[in-house]
Parts: sequence; C-alpha cells; structure tokens
Amino acid sequence: MLRPVSTAPVVRSSGFETYKSRLTVAARAAGVREATIAAVIPYLQQNARVIALDRAQPGGPPNSSVIPPFAPYRAQHVTTDLITRGAARFRSYAPQLAWLEQRFGVEPQVVMAIFGHETSYGRITGNFDLLEVLATLAYEGRRRAFFEEEFIAALRLVDRGTPRSRLKGSWAGATGFPQFMPSNVLRLATDGDGDGSANIWNSEMDGLASIAAYLQDAGWKPGIHWGVPVTVPASLNRASLQSSLVPPRCTQVFRRHSRWLTVREWRQLGVQPTGRSLPDGEMATLIEPDGQGATAYLLTGNYRAILDYNCSNFYALSVGLLADRIAAGR
Repeated sequence: MLRPVSTAPVVRSSGFETYKSRLTVAARAAGVREATIAAVIPYLQQNARVIALDRAQPGGPPNSSVIPPFAPYRAQHVTTDLITRGAARFRSYAPQLAWLEQRFGVEPQVVMAIFGHETSYGRITGNFDLLEVLATLAYEGRRRAFFEEEFIAALRLVDRGTPRSRLKGSWAGATGFPQFMPSNVLRLATDGDGDGSANIWNSEMDGLASIAAYLQDAGWKPGIHWGVPVTVPASLNRASLQSSLVPPRCTQVFRRHSRWLTVREWRQLGVQPTGRSLPDGEMATLIEPDGQGATAYLLTGNYRAILDYNCSNFYALSVGLLADRIAAGR
C-alpha cells in the first residue's frame, strides 16, 4: 500500500512523533491489522492548517447571552442556487427518494437539504487527508478521546478495503457526500443504488441513503414534519414556558427551546402556524431565533434528529427551511 504524498503544511514535532506510538498501541488494542498500522502511522504528519482552522472556531464566553441574528445565516444557507439545484435533484430522483422514504420513514426533502447544506450536492466534500487530520486533532488534545476513536475507525475503513486515497474530507474529519465521521461510515453507510456496496464518496444515492439511515437512527418519526413557522402574540408569557429539562449535550442549543406542549395547546395560547400546520396532538417546542417579535417556529421531535446531525439551531433551521423550498420547487 503506497502512502499518499501530502502537500498540506506540516508541523515537525518531536511530541507528535512520540504521540504516534500511542496511536500504534491504541490501534493494536482495537484489532487493526499490522499491515494497516505499518502503512499509515509511521508516515503521519501534523497538519498546521488543521490546527489553525480548529483554533479559529467561534467560541465566546461559556455563559454569554449574546446570540447572533439568524437571518444572515439563513441567507447564506438557503440560497436560490441551493433551492434550484436541490429541487432539480428532488424531481430527477423522485422514484429513488420515494423508496428511501418507504424504507427509512424520513422526509426525502430533508435528506436532500442536508446533502445540499453539507457539500453543495457533492461539489465540496473536502480534500484533507482524513487520517492526518484525525491524528492532528487528537494530538492537539481539545477533544482527544473523540478524535482518537475516529482515527481508529478510519483505520478500520482501510482494513475493510477502503482505499487510503478515498479517505479525504473536511479539516474536522468528516468525509463523503454525507460528511460522516469515520465511525458513522462504519455504522450507517448504506447501499442506496443497489450495487451491493455503500460508496458514500462516489454514489449520490448511497450518500442520500446514508443520510436517511442516520436520521432514522437519530429517532426520526415517520409522517411528521420537522416544524412550521408561527406567529406569536405579544402577550405570550414566555417565562412560564421555559423548559426545566437538562440536556445531556449542547446545552446552549437546547436552552433556546421552550417546554413541550401539544400543538393544540400552542393554538390555545395564540401561537398560530402561518402556512402548513402540524397534528393537534403532536408535541412541539417553540423557538424564536431572532428574539421576540420576529420569526418563530414550532419544532417537533424530528427537528431534534436534524440537531443530532449537527447540534446548531441555525444549522437545523436552515436545513428544514431549505427542505421546504426544495419540496415546493422554488
């Protein structure tokens, strides 16, 4: 097996060279083949660009209450181009998407919207060497346990026959049309085109089927929309609607959601859908991403499945809104 030639900036670090011994021990303990270990780990280099990009991620004070407006993010991610190209694919793949919906119970327009959001429908999947990225991020140490596990998962992909040259992706370690982390490739990559293999790097249908499998695994409830825009009366007592639930992760994200009420109960409080609605008995939570007096949404449990893909309210809302526009064809 030939190692790929890296053109990315590297950091020559004796600490990283020592750290590779730790990766070797971990890989052996996980049962990775010696041939794979020998072909990969000795040649790993620390990628300076990955470190710079990781350290440039927005953070802010842990208890900050400052929230940027949603509208600019929405304008960037629910564009005419993404809507037009997504709607065209939605029409051309209609039979295959109907099959996906029957198999996984997931709204196919949401699957298509995630494909568009993640990679611009396959145009931008990333060209970083995945194993180098994961080793670099693991060594950096901010989320060492997570990235070490993903590095081992990437080695397992090589063990399973995935060519090293195919393992390209984002600076954060996501790969393929669904932008899966390696552990999710192992667990959820799905054959969507019927050729007997799940190739999320070259087959759009395999990528779409894998996204649908992910959402199903995250708890998607068939037949229920992700959410709807609503009007909220100025008199709504928001303090009485604060959620007392303590989320196990993404605390800041879920803090912006109200407590759960049925759609019927929301209507009784004067919260009214502006277009399509949801079943009266369905449980929903309220979010006002730009504060009181601006656009608001009632969100179902299926919104939580989108959040599982990327735990950001702006991400999940823009996916849902893009999906609605794709399904409408405009």
